[in-house]
Amino acid sequence: MCGTELKAFPEGVQRVARVLQDKGHAHMPVMLDDAARTAQQAADALGIAVGQIAKSIIFRRQSDDAAVLVIASGDRRVDERKVDAIVGKTGRADADFVKAKTGFTIGGVSPIGHATAPVTLIDRELFRFEAIWAAAGHPHGVFQLRPQDLERLTGAPVADVAQHGKAMSTMELIACRARLVRAGGPNVPSPCVSVCRMDAVSGLCEGCFRTLDEISAWSGLADEGKRRVWLRVEQRALTPALSQGERGQNA
Repeated sequence: MCGTELKAFPEGVQRVARVLQDKGHAHMPVMLDDAARTAQQAADALGIAVGQIAKSIIFRRQSDDAAVLVIASGDRRVDERKVDAIVGKTGRADADFVKAKTGFTIGGVSPIGHATAPVTLIDRELFRFEAIWAAAGHPHGVFQLRPQDLERLTGAPVADVAQHGKAMSTMELIACRARLVRAGGPNVPSPCVSVCRMDAVSGLCEGCFRTLDEISAWSGLADEGKRRVWLRVEQRALTPALSQGERGQNA
């Protein structure tokens, strides 16, 4: 797509198109005749199932005012408790917050091309489909992609964030949160997701896979030290002998 063609798009769509172009994505944005501010409107305009719409939902993280982007399947409702378990406590984001953080208006928020990089999660329910469509930075703009392309374009983890879905295991939750930590950014979150309960056999917390010393020292660590703890936590969570299931069987 040449510069002249790009300039024909609204500014937000231009940003999205540049990201797609830089990433070598096969499908550029297209502009619909009518606005598609909801997943149902977009699905109707494209003649596809509403679940094939990758809707972008913005939450506001309370600890640092960061934007949290959940890219969800259009026929699923996001379970905020599941999101909070991964990224920390969040709240609703109003239109001004969404515009300031993303550069897009509600109804046209794209999964890519944000003014400020958000903390991002991808709804695993999107992987039911071969082809999906997402907003391209404007209520009339959309682009086609595969669920796997979302991982490549955003670098975000796939997670269970839908209501009524099967809850992630402790290991899956740790792995998902660890991937967000590896992506960088300040304010490294604690691995703890509930009150710590130590396993007598392994000497590790059953919820966050830390030792008592690591839990005690956490608040005094710099971000780099916290990331090293996260690396150990992830390795322990993925070690079968330390998984909750096997610890329970051996008790």
